[in-house]
Amino acid sequence: MTEGTLIKVGMADLNIAEGGAMLRTTGLGSCVGLTLFDPILRIGGMAHIMLPSSDIAREGQLNIAKYADTAVPELLRRMTSKGAVTGRLIAKMAGGAQMFALVGAADTMRIGPRNVEATKQALEYFSIPLVSEDTGGNYGRTVELSSQTGVFSIRSVQFGVKEI
Repeated sequence: MTEGTLIKVGMADLNIAEGGAMLRTTGLGSCVGLTLFDPILRIGGMAHIMLPSSDIAREGQLNIAKYADTAVPELLRRMTSKGAVTGRLIAKMAGGAQMFALVGAADTMRIGPRNVEATKQALEYFSIPLVSEDTGGNYGRTVELSSQTGVFSIRSVQFGVKEI
């Protein structure tokens, strides 16, 4: 992972980058780090998604970056406002781990797998292909997207750095 112009994406946050800037988010456990990339305009977007559905929102002011069903359309809106074309976008994602062993746990405790499923559903709704993913497992990840190349780097203690 390289240092250049770096745009940090916090937990339950999203942002876009262009001009070769890098997007990075850390602390992906059950959360999903989703990236979208327009290879022609070289615009990248990243969302750090915490939960699958805004239907469970309890906060007064809805944080749209927090939920898969609201983060994906907002990321898409921001990217298209900069000229990205939905039909050219490709998606990559990582995270969605099951961080704790839950024997016989209710579906509500499967946050990681549910985040992955909800993110895939949102991408499918907008006909954005998911070209690569590194999801599941029981370990945390830090991810970075280059807006210049679209290379998605994933770092974990267990597996080092890999690019997808």
